Amino acid sequence: MNLKKQFMEGLLTQNPVLVQVLGMCSTMAITTSFFNGLGMGVAVLVILTLSNVIISLIRKIVPDKIRIAMFIVVIAGFVTMVDLFLQAFVPALAESLGVFIPLIVVNCIILGRAESFSYKNGVAASFFDGIFQGIGYTVVLLAMCIIREFLGAGTFGGGLLGLDGKGIQILPSQFPAGMLTLPVGGFLTLACLIAAMQWALSKSKK
Repeated sequence: MNLKKQFMEGLLTQNPVLVQVLGMCSTMAITTSFFNGLGMGVAVLVILTLSNVIISLIRKIVPDKIRIAMFIVVIAGFVTMVDLFLQAFVPALAESLGVFIPLIVVNCIILGRAESFSYKNGVAASFFDGIFQGIGYTVVLLAMCIIREFLGAGTFGGGLLGLDGKGIQILPSQFPAGMLTLPVGGFLTLACLIAAMQWALSKSKK
């Protein structure tokens, strides 16, 4: 088990969003405020880590033919726990994220790591894989949130810092490009981040 290699893979070389291109739906849909991105990132990190550990623990006693069904049952259990926790203790976040919390059950990042890593590796390695892949996902969400919120609305910390959920106004209202807060803004921002990551990785290889 090489923790440094796993960390670099989760953050850079095998980043779930910018390199593996997984979890696109939630990545573009909820990255309009820092509060949303942080909440979604932490939720996925927790669910991914716990699912990895459980799947790794029971991988040897589950028949290969039903492994996908087993993955979904395990993930769904943790998603339900996280969803109920958010509704009880962070209702504003639960309402803001809406259906995207339950949809974590079929998030390609979690299913992908279950199939490609935790089903084939030990508990410790799967635990750290979940943490590092979750961190990589969260970092991308926060980067997109900051870019879209700052350049699209001129604010920072929407929802997280109060102020009626609008965050701190940094740019005067006439300067931001409101298009970035729309769905097309999510596509453009994500495309730019993926392009930057691919350029950096290709330059590093050379």
